[in-house]
Amino acid sequence: MMSKTSHRPRFTASLAALVITLASGAALAADLVLTGANEVPPVTTTASGTGSINIAADGTVSGSVKTTGVKGTMAHIHRGAAGKNGPVLIPLTAGSEGEWLVPAGAKLDAEGMKAYQAGELYINVHSEANKGGELRVQLKP
Repeated sequence: MMSKTSHRPRFTASLAALVITLASGAALAADLVLTGANEVPPVTTTASGTGSINIAADGTVSGSVKTTGVKGTMAHIHRGAAGKNGPVLIPLTAGSEGEWLVPAGAKLDAEGMKAYQAGELYINVHSEANKGGELRVQLKP
C-alpha cells in the first residue's frame, strides 16, 4: 500500500507550476461563444460561433473562432466595452470553412492590455447581411 506522502512531490511540483503560470499574468484559453444578441445593436441570426483566444502577459495574442450558419466577410478583435462598438485592434485572417485565425505575431500594446484587463475587448464577425457585425463575444480576462 502506498502512503499518502508518496504523491506529495508530484503535487507540489504541479502546484508550483500553476502558481508560476498565474503569477506571470498569462491568460489561459477562454472558451468563447459568439452570438448575434451580443452585437451592438443586437442581430437576429441563426448563425453561431465558438472559439478560444489566448492573451499572454506580454500581450501576445493567439487562437481562433469558428462560425457556422454564416459566410463571414471579415472578423476582428476590437476595443470596446460590452454594449459599445470600438476600433479594430487586430484583424483576423480567414481560414477554411468559417474559421478566423489570429495572425502569427499579433500583440496588444500597453493600452490594449489595459482594455483587455478591464473587459473592454471583443471579437466580432461581419457578414454581407450585417456589415457592422453578425456575431460578437466580449473577451474577459
